[in-house]
Amino acid sequence: MTIYRFETFSLDSDRVELRRGTGLVHLEPQVYDLLLYLIRNRDRTTSKDELIATVWRGRVVSESTVTSRITAARHAIEDTGPQQRLIRTVHRKGYRFVGSVQITEPALNKKETAGFPPALENFDQHEKLPAGSRSIHSKPAIAVLPFANLCADRRVGYFIDGVVEEIMTALSRFPWLAVIGRCSINRRFLDVRTPHHELGTRYVVEGSVRRDAERVRITARLIDADTGTLVWADDFGRRLGNTLDLQKRVTASVVGAMVPRLEQSEIERIKRKPTACLDAYELYLRAMSSVFQWTEASTREALAFLHRAIDSDADFAPAYGMAAYCYVQRKSYGWFTDQAHEMAECSRLAQQAAELGKEDASVLSRAALALAYVVGDVEGGRCLVEQACRACPNLSLAWYVSGWVRVYLGQPDVAIEHLMKALRLSPSDPLAFKMHAGIAYAHMFAERYDEACVYVEKAVRARPNYLTGLRGAAASYAFAGRVEEAGRLISHLRKLDSRFRISGLDELFPLRRSSDSSLWVEGLRKAGLPG
Repeated sequence: MTIYRFETFSLDSDRVELRRGTGLVHLEPQVYDLLLYLIRNRDRTTSKDELIATVWRGRVVSESTVTSRITAARHAIEDTGPQQRLIRTVHRKGYRFVGSVQITEPALNKKETAGFPPALENFDQHEKLPAGSRSIHSKPAIAVLPFANLCADRRVGYFIDGVVEEIMTALSRFPWLAVIGRCSINRRFLDVRTPHHELGTRYVVEGSVRRDAERVRITARLIDADTGTLVWADDFGRRLGNTLDLQKRVTASVVGAMVPRLEQSEIERIKRKPTACLDAYELYLRAMSSVFQWTEASTREALAFLHRAIDSDADFAPAYGMAAYCYVQRKSYGWFTDQAHEMAECSRLAQQAAELGKEDASVLSRAALALAYVVGDVEGGRCLVEQACRACPNLSLAWYVSGWVRVYLGQPDVAIEHLMKALRLSPSDPLAFKMHAGIAYAHMFAERYDEACVYVEKAVRARPNYLTGLRGAAASYAFAGRVEEAGRLISHLRKLDSRFRISGLDELFPLRRSSDSSLWVEGLRKAGLPG
């Protein structure tokens, strides 16, 4: 393990982390690689061309791109351009790290230094991932390897390098993932045929690109490095156009489709471990598995796992966020036994989650939905979920929550836009039935009843006892003239929840437009719901 210490900071090249004291400093992978390169070559000035050749692997980038990454690195270590206390700009020469550095590193093993290309000769080439590196943190480490260019067009090579860079940046916005920096991969694994387990990561992303006339086709694969098995694979065809825009669209498709499968793979892995041996993160994953069973007993089990996670680590934000989300489930399915107490507990958990997880989009999203739906603080939920969408724009969960919050706020068209984006990002998401239900309610409140029926049928078909979906279906059917079908749904609903009546509708949804509340009441009354 090699750790570079300067001022109050420590940069760990094996864990791929920058810390200030004991706190983790968030860095995009490219900014991390840049800072690491400058520190390792602090005995001299490094030119912009050299940085492009190593950090950007020779890809064509503008000087402003390099400058913006230097600015980001300075910001991370609390330096500034005018001050230049740690990173100094040498006029017309480049940059140099001038801070005092202390190094903790293993003894040099000469056998490990052979065969590295000259462009990387200034890295600490003797560094090697420790045998147990995957168990240093329970959170999974993931490496994104260079994608293979299967055509002779160099422009396609530059394009796919940009896609790989964008994927790494997007994955770095998921705090539960440890993304291995590009320089670390280049330094140790120059041949993509290297066995994946040697990367010291739990998962590896690899892929290829080919061009066909005016289209490019990108194939991406997610591999479990422990077993060598394929977790997920897909291909994405896009028409060539604006390169930067195309890179962003491809990245959104790849990351949006891959992350839910990655999360599910982690859940399945944790199921094989004895519960007595689980740490806070692993208990959180077990809770997720229980939540997605959608039963009252499994939700209680999830809360038990999450309380254990909080007892194990009182600052673990995801546990608070998921616990708050459990109360969303309890309210949605009519499982509340002490409404005032459970609402207060949900509020406490959501506020704690938002405070501890300010940079975690998943935590912010779950806290936002809990505040809006359970507590009734719709504006507070909107603020949190907007923060989540900015922090991680490729997170389907954030757009799903944002869509439902827009339903509550009486903005049906914006709600549909956000929920459709959530579905595009993650078509096979475990929450897809809730996304369809949200779209149905938005159409209903916009008085587009036939469209509402189409989407609510998708929700109920996926989850026949989903009360929120059934309530929307009954009202939509009644307005669409399918009164007999609506009546049958009311009978089914009353068997699932005997307390369901017109008089209790105000407590079910925090609708901000009185016209939406009146419309829903009218629809359910037409369907035969008693007062």
